[in-house]
Amino acid sequence: MRPGSSLLTEFWLCLGFYSRLPIPRAMHEATPHSFAHFSRAVRVLPLVGAVLGAFAALAMGAALGLGLPPSLAAPLSLGCLILLSGALHEDGLADCADGFFGGATRERRLEIMRDSRIGTFGAVALALSLYVRAASLALIAGESLGLAAAVLIGAAALSRTAALIPLAVLPPARENGAGFAAGKPDRAALAAAACLGVIFALAPVLAGTGPVRALTAIAVATGAAYAIVPLARKLIGGQTGDVAGAAQQLSEIAFYLAFAARV
Repeated sequence: MRPGSSLLTEFWLCLGFYSRLPIPRAMHEATPHSFAHFSRAVRVLPLVGAVLGAFAALAMGAALGLGLPPSLAAPLSLGCLILLSGALHEDGLADCADGFFGGATRERRLEIMRDSRIGTFGAVALALSLYVRAASLALIAGESLGLAAAVLIGAAALSRTAALIPLAVLPPARENGAGFAAGKPDRAALAAAACLGVIFALAPVLAGTGPVRALTAIAVATGAAYAIVPLARKLIGGQTGDVAGAAQQLSEIAFYLAFAARV
């Protein structure tokens, strides 16, 4: 297969897994939500994130254009982003919160994380995530719509790349499930994804923010994603798909907060 064709195939594969956008079967070799070739396909993951972030930015622009204040436009844009991704990462955050803080043993934590029902810790984590992200975006949009759009795109690309960190540094916590099926990302693909994710995360610079502010946001967002690694290692002995989802959420929240704080 030609390199260009391979990249296109990997893009459709990632878009099919990480979003609920309708992808024609003929556009990719693997079925949606399959982990075939996932370890190499992650090199285009930041581009998929940027596409989803662009849709959210358009939703925010449309809401503001209709005369809605930033306090309403921000949650609507987040709703668009969550709808497009099928709440994939939010589900991981909720499962991790329930399992990590609701179980007394490794086995019990993994059992809780596999349960589709949401408990108290999961509900609180979701509520905090939604509130902090919406409030942060509203503050950023109040400063500049262009900046808010760039932050949405940059955060969507970088946070999905940062979610690969647990997969790269931790062994699977169980011998089945998404984390086990995905496997460890290919080293070259991971490096390519990291570079592309940082490039998209610098988009706010084009919207007029200072490079120090953007670089600080990138560092904080990456650190937030890595913060779950020692916790997952201690509590469940490795990574799962839920851990990767929680890492994405922590990274996205941190990116928004860095800009809302006007560092």
